[in-house]
Amino acid sequence: MENLKGACIIGQSGGPTAVINASAQGVIQTALASPQITRVLGAAHGIKGVLADQLYDMGQEDPGQLELLQFTPSSALGSCRYKLADPDVDDTDYKRILEIFQKYDVRYFFYNGGNDSMDTVSKLSRAAEIHKSSIRFIGVPKTIDNDLVGTDHTPGFGSAAKYVASTVREITLDASVYQQKSVTIVELMGRHAGWLTASSVLARKHGEDNPLLIYLPESPFEFEQFSADLKNAFEKSQTVVVCVSEGIADSAGHFICEYSNEAQLDTFGHKMLTGCGKILENFVRQQFKVKVRSVELNVCQRCSGMIVSAADIAEAAMAGAAGVAEALKGTTGKMIAFVREPGDDYRLSCSTVDVNQVCNQEKTFPKVCITEAATDIGTESFDYALPITLAPLAALSACFL
Repeated sequence: MENLKGACIIGQSGGPTAVINASAQGVIQTALASPQITRVLGAAHGIKGVLADQLYDMGQEDPGQLELLQFTPSSALGSCRYKLADPDVDDTDYKRILEIFQKYDVRYFFYNGGNDSMDTVSKLSRAAEIHKSSIRFIGVPKTIDNDLVGTDHTPGFGSAAKYVASTVREITLDASVYQQKSVTIVELMGRHAGWLTASSVLARKHGEDNPLLIYLPESPFEFEQFSADLKNAFEKSQTVVVCVSEGIADSAGHFICEYSNEAQLDTFGHKMLTGCGKILENFVRQQFKVKVRSVELNVCQRCSGMIVSAADIAEAAMAGAAGVAEALKGTTGKMIAFVREPGDDYRLSCSTVDVNQVCNQEKTFPKVCITEAATDIGTESFDYALPITLAPLAALSACFL
């Protein structure tokens, strides 16, 4: 394998998380320490920054400030949602990107993001083959949705799950102070994958405690059944907390949020979902005549830095460092993946997966872990999510090379 020497670029894309900058730090610091990498550049606002020739020289940044990246939420380099054309159809963007790469003698490109970002890595890798370029492309995973295939979980999910569990617990305590019947609906992120909403089980103090009802997009949602579920829940508690994914849909596939207004589309053609909690709130008010409110946690669940998971920070940085190590070995067209080691103790290591097997796929929450009535989550979810939110740093393998 050719021993490439030259510059690298790190870019961030998609929705921010509480630990995406820890991955950037893992890439930047590992790259700066490598004799094979002559210069480390950060792309302003992802691939759009490359196209616009807006790059930061990370080697000129204060080392102390770079160290603080791991504790800084949101995307420090800026993000974007830009869909590259198929390189076999339109190579306009790719010619420009390769022109910028040549200008700065770039030999390595790292893209930190979710599903759509892995699509970008896939297309760049294919374009490099078409243009006979030796540049190596690595995807560094990120998403609170935890919906990337080929990896045990994704950086960002652990902190978001911890935020959801903590906040839902506080909402539950607030809802429990009055004697009259009440329903509190908590709307959480998740278009097609219910991993984050499923993590609300961590909010329970004991088995039968709130949230009493949990609805994921993996199971159809019907208002008639919801009404029956609430009646049963009121037999257990005067106060009922309901957690729902923003992407819950009926058996015909219509999003509940679309019952009021047609959802808009983003640049990748995904429906921008919001408002199902308010629709359910109005339904409960009309059907049950009880005190009801809906709470949409919105962006706080993805980029809150105050309830961040220490394990998530370390894992995110580990993924970034592993990405550089793999690229230096000659790897390209791959995404860094987490492997949970067998055994009772939580231990994690890094591997790689073909980015073409990741992009445009979704890892949904396992239906076997959803109860038959589709209103609750099995204990497997608790066992899966808890270590990611609370694992000690010693559980992480030595992937910093």
